[in-house]
Amino acid sequence: MTTREYLFEKDEVSVTPAMEPGKPRKNIWKTILYSVLAFFGFVVFMVFCVYALFFIIPNGPEMAMSHGLKQDTILNLKKLPVDQGKLYKEIAALESKIDKLTTQGPYLIVNTTENKFYLYDGKELIRQGRCSTGKNIHLIDEKRKKDYYFKTPRGVHKVRGKQEHPVWSKPNWAFVEEGLPIPSATDESRLDPYTLGDYKLDIGDGYMVHGTIYKRRMGLPVTHGCVRLLDEDLEAVYNTLPVGSKVIIY
Repeated sequence: MTTREYLFEKDEVSVTPAMEPGKPRKNIWKTILYSVLAFFGFVVFMVFCVYALFFIIPNGPEMAMSHGLKQDTILNLKKLPVDQGKLYKEIAALESKIDKLTTQGPYLIVNTTENKFYLYDGKELIRQGRCSTGKNIHLIDEKRKKDYYFKTPRGVHKVRGKQEHPVWSKPNWAFVEEGLPIPSATDESRLDPYTLGDYKLDIGDGYMVHGTIYKRRMGLPVTHGCVRLLDEDLEAVYNTLPVGSKVIIY
């Protein structure tokens, strides 16, 4: 062996496992296999979601249970015999009672849950829309030991008075709520010619149907108990309801 051959064998570089042929190819096949399995899993999941969305959920839990029992419980329902003559008589009797209870003339209905109003003239719906009612909170004046409840009173009320371009005389709670000192009863700072809008209808105990300068908050329970309307709705209500008309709040 020559000196050159000896040095070559001594300095020969061994092949590391990372450089062995075949290894990278096995890793590629594993990656492809995992990708295929993930794809099929995703397809199965999407098929189940579509089935649930268009078949199980629209038909409700009863239909889902019936599929599990291999029977359609909805199709197995039996129609009960109906005496149509008796049914028509009962409907007529109910309509007669409704006619007796229906307020004659114009009246206003206020739904405090949905903050909507309905203006009627007898059975005819004249106008409907959004309103704002009480925010249902409790304000405590600790200094004077006084409680204030901002809630729209439910029940049947009557229009006791009407006024154009009303000026609001701020009550004590308006200053307590803002953390301001309460002025005297005759102080000019109590007078506000803008907040109530162009019209107001008194319904008793300090509660009113009036306008607002906070139009963006219409439809929300944000008032101190009064019913707020937008300008055009308020004008229609003001011109339709005479003094003595009913305001039904529920």
